[in-house]
Amino acid sequence: MEYNVHTLPNGIRLLHVPSASAISHACIIVNSGSRDEQDEKAGLAHFIEHLIFKRTEKRTTNQILNRLESVGADLNAYTTKEYTCIHASFLNPYLDRTLELFHDIVFHSTFPEDEMEKEKSVILDEITSYLDQPEEAIYDDFEDLVFAGHPLGRNILGSPETVNNISQADIHQFIKENYHTDKIVVAVLGNYSFNKLIKTGAKYYSEIPENLHKNTRLAPEKAPVSKVVLEKPIMQAHVMLGSQAYSLHHPYKTGLLLLNNLVGGTGMSSILNLQIREKYGIAYTIETGYSPLSDTGIFTLYFGTDKEKVDKALSLIFKEFKKLKDHPLTEVQLQKAKHKFIGQIALGEENRIGLIISMAKSLIDYNKIDDLQTVFKRIEAVTTSDMANITHEILDESNLSALTFYPLA
Repeated sequence: MEYNVHTLPNGIRLLHVPSASAISHACIIVNSGSRDEQDEKAGLAHFIEHLIFKRTEKRTTNQILNRLESVGADLNAYTTKEYTCIHASFLNPYLDRTLELFHDIVFHSTFPEDEMEKEKSVILDEITSYLDQPEEAIYDDFEDLVFAGHPLGRNILGSPETVNNISQADIHQFIKENYHTDKIVVAVLGNYSFNKLIKTGAKYYSEIPENLHKNTRLAPEKAPVSKVVLEKPIMQAHVMLGSQAYSLHHPYKTGLLLLNNLVGGTGMSSILNLQIREKYGIAYTIETGYSPLSDTGIFTLYFGTDKEKVDKALSLIFKEFKKLKDHPLTEVQLQKAKHKFIGQIALGEENRIGLIISMAKSLIDYNKIDDLQTVFKRIEAVTTSDMANITHEILDESNLSALTFYPLA
């Protein structure tokens, strides 16, 4: 896909992807997330993401929310372990309005005390709601197990104690220390000339003072394998397996993405879905996941089932893992897996807002954006030997930590 990048004098990059559609999609991504917080300020990055919609130097909450919604646009945001992202979809005439609003809420929010107190209450409700969903909560608890003692293990939402203790000074300090201009990308997919994007982007973002990146992140150490069982007031058992895995820059990243998709990824034809759900009817949901990060990654497997069926499910899962280790993929099997994965990636390109966000992240992570053909070539380059090595390392039962939520006896 064609794209152009312009870097402002302060380091902020403007990414433009041309499109013939009447709908445009834009985002501003900051390479800062929950892993950049101090332990006692857990939840701060997410709290800031909420508060930027509350008041700026020139807008009230209602004016912020109506600025794009009044013209039918969609505005939203999210926080991850390593990123904060604000994004919008809108009709083409509203590019200026969108980029100006991004600029206003990200760089000119005032974080008033009254809004902070209201939003703390909202986030505490969000934390409580999350804890009421064991199929969601177990993911965060499991990351805390795998990244024990490291910021990557903390819940992005924080805890009631840490959220209640966040001050206005904490917010300003976090932004000063983490919103680095050379790690910010403003990206637009739309029917505009590159010159128009440069002109519009420069109008709003050139004024931001230069604040260059200083790498203060520490990679996590490998945590010991743990097996934890917790009783909860729930009806069904929930189980997580997994371990730390390859980073964004590891040569086996693509191979593990491929293995993850084959074993328990998207679609009903994954190995574990066919065996555990379709053949034996043990679990409604069984899925694997792989999230590569800047200096590490995590591989997970989740399923929920009746507590009497947990042992049977685990036995079947490890049986499939053993098959994959003892009988490496043949060239034919690997090609089938590649065709499936490539097709899914191609279809994913239709999600335009997801595409521009992904491209902006790639610019931050790699300082480049690969076109589809390059991505496909990277997948095609994965060998049966690579897959055998990855399988033996990642699917080794002795290397997998486990967390189980059991219904109270």
